[in-house]
Amino acid sequence: MKPEIRKIVTYDEEVLVEGFRPAEIPWRMFAVAAVITNPWAGRYVEDLKPEIHAYGPILGKMMTDRMITLAGSGDVIEAYGKAAVVGLNGEVEHASGIIHTLRFGNHYRQAVSAKSYLAFTNTRGPANAPIMVPLMDKNDAGRRSHYLTIQFSIPDAPRDDEIVVVLGAATSGRPHHRIGDRYQDLKDLGHDVDNPAAV
Repeated sequence: MKPEIRKIVTYDEEVLVEGFRPAEIPWRMFAVAAVITNPWAGRYVEDLKPEIHAYGPILGKMMTDRMITLAGSGDVIEAYGKAAVVGLNGEVEHASGIIHTLRFGNHYRQAVSAKSYLAFTNTRGPANAPIMVPLMDKNDAGRRSHYLTIQFSIPDAPRDDEIVVVLGAATSGRPHHRIGDRYQDLKDLGHDVDNPAAV
């Protein structure tokens, strides 16, 4: 059992000027999207595991390989994330099922030597729906400079019976980051940085 891939789309953005000032180093964000047939489209399926287990490793490896090729190496990637958009003849559960499995995400996580979980969105929409890929620092979930979002769309995808599966990355945070990190807010509010829920 293999995913039926109709097309692969690459998004690549390099920002040279941000906030009315040049970036010292170009701010680069990029993504790889695979447009696949939704194996569950148009019907309710109780057990999604067979397809999830079969598709996850194939998509995870192929898309990770393409991301690393775009980056040049896993070390260059500082922020990362994932997303899926299911077509109108599918459930959000279908989008979620494809990307929320270690069989998919661990390929990417290991290739970039990450410690943080992969930020994500899973949504439903028609062709040309906005694809939003949230990113966060691969090793530090509280590093706000790397709270980013890649946004793009594919004019002919997803069709009603398709899912767009996406990996995204950035090679740095925002060029002129100046809002601080999560840890200072926690200190200012009197919270334990190591246990934010404690007051």
